[in-house]
Amino acid sequence: MSVIFAPSLLSADFARIADQIAEIEAGGADFLHLDVMDGRFVPNLTWGPKIIGDLRKLSQRPFDCHLMIVEPERYVDDFRAAGADIITFHYEATPHAQRLLAHIRSLGAKAGISICPQTPVAMLQDIIEDCDLVLVMSVNPGFGGQKFIPRSYEKLREARALIDARNPACILEVDGGVGKENLRAVVDAGARAIVMGSSVFGTDAPAATLREMRALLSNS
Repeated sequence: MSVIFAPSLLSADFARIADQIAEIEAGGADFLHLDVMDGRFVPNLTWGPKIIGDLRKLSQRPFDCHLMIVEPERYVDDFRAAGADIITFHYEATPHAQRLLAHIRSLGAKAGISICPQTPVAMLQDIIEDCDLVLVMSVNPGFGGQKFIPRSYEKLREARALIDARNPACILEVDGGVGKENLRAVVDAGARAIVMGSSVFGTDAPAATLREMRALLSNS
């Protein structure tokens, strides 16, 4: 079973961002996860297409761009042009999710949809075939370093069952509070892509931490 590791650059030291990207790539990062926040959908601000375009020069890894913004349909073209390979928006942020998934695919990117902790997996029933990625938020989005919400295990199992039945090629991703202590559990629940921020960048040796995480899965 192949598991994708997607370290979140939101937790990196941007004074050393080129070195930090090189380090996690050396440690085996598969994707680079980019959290875009607007201060409206979530109570925090991060970056826009300009920063992502600049970061694009530093890596050939797939950019896994997570839009935590209102009206994502207004901005997906800009993020694609900046170099995003996967564009994930929130189910709660737009009334026209199916249309936006189709549009993202038309831009040549993979289309992802994310659900907050209060949103049932069942809300994806009518659009699961249009998704290349489903992201289950295991914390309330907006800030790093939060504690994993235990109910998320059941949501991952529900999402895994839906994906396996209707769209097996879809990637199931989890984001929030994942570290060494619960990595195996989220994979057992069905996640195949793991976003980790502070549990990687908050360590003294991010590359070694990533290698240790992968070894934990290989040895269990």
